[in-house]
Amino acid sequence: MNTVTIAVAFMPLVDAAPLVIAQEMGFAEAEGLTLDLIAAPSWSSVRDMLAFGRVDAAHMLSPMPVAMAMGLGGVTTEISAVSVLSVNGNVIGVGKRLEEELRRTGYGFDFSDPMAAAAALVQASPRPIVFGVPFPFSMHVELLRYWARASALGTEGVAIRTVPPPLMASALANGDVDAFCVGEPWGSVSVEQGAGALLLPGSAIWSFAPEKVLATRTNWAASEPDLLGRLMRAVWKAGRWLADPSTRTAASDLLSRKAYLDVPSELIDRALSGHLTLSGQGELRHVERFLEFHKGAVNFPWRSQAKWIAQNLSKSLAAESGFDLDEVAKVFRTDLHRMHLGRLDPDLPGASEKVEGAIPHAMPVASAGGALTLMPNQFFDGQIFDPALK
Repeated sequence: MNTVTIAVAFMPLVDAAPLVIAQEMGFAEAEGLTLDLIAAPSWSSVRDMLAFGRVDAAHMLSPMPVAMAMGLGGVTTEISAVSVLSVNGNVIGVGKRLEEELRRTGYGFDFSDPMAAAAALVQASPRPIVFGVPFPFSMHVELLRYWARASALGTEGVAIRTVPPPLMASALANGDVDAFCVGEPWGSVSVEQGAGALLLPGSAIWSFAPEKVLATRTNWAASEPDLLGRLMRAVWKAGRWLADPSTRTAASDLLSRKAYLDVPSELIDRALSGHLTLSGQGELRHVERFLEFHKGAVNFPWRSQAKWIAQNLSKSLAAESGFDLDEVAKVFRTDLHRMHLGRLDPDLPGASEKVEGAIPHAMPVASAGGALTLMPNQFFDGQIFDPALK
């Protein structure tokens, strides 16, 4: 079959799975595409490859296109987030020194209580804790800062240092950072290498945090609507495939290949299953919905998510409030998502925004097919974010 090749940048993370699976399992080919998947060494490389035309699409941190629309970071190419690739999937961990101090104080590593974890960290470390994060404009940073503001850590208790995900374990072992927030499998790699222990899943802070998006240049989306639609449908089908628990072993094996993550498949399976090993002592924890690719309208780019990101970026960076929140939120392209996925007849939400943090349990909502149920969506401190309130 003759196919059109689309170059796509990605970082070697488990949540790049929809792109890998789209190519490896034939979903791209069924849409007449070949995905030339290009592993990048850092998130700034992903951004620059997309912004300057080296690739036409990318696996991208959800805050990155929002930050660019706000004029942050120095690269102002207009980027569109056309789908959310994944929700959740991050882990917060600590190095050996902090792990030992936490154990000395009796902390139990329950992996579920952000308030208790923050209080234990304050007791274990009298100085600000240096967290390694993959990029300044990332959900990792926003989760850490949200957690710090609402807990005993406080904003002064956290310092941020950028470390590419594959280098996080070595940065922790070398003492360059005290702790981290990173996407899997790199937290588990840190545990396996004896560099530290896992403290919390990111989902303990926000239970439905949009982590990665499928991003394109806005001008490419406008000039190549047919190719964009085919790409979006292939990736959506791959996410649906990943949502089936019976595919986990095959997905882990594919992602473990040298061209993709180049780590043992067992480490990848931990993220896909939510069964995580916390430390060298073998403590095991299971996290429901640790990483989601499809269920509960995961892939829908809610503009309320973009607004939450924009407001928190502004708060975290003390940025001027001169940006138009409604305009910035338009980088999450609900219009293109509906247009190009409509032919698959998915059950899409009837609204483009929702109140974030207001869903304690799975909840049916109005949708095109009338059968959509949203997954729990809460912040650990019980706050809600109403996008209608500015």
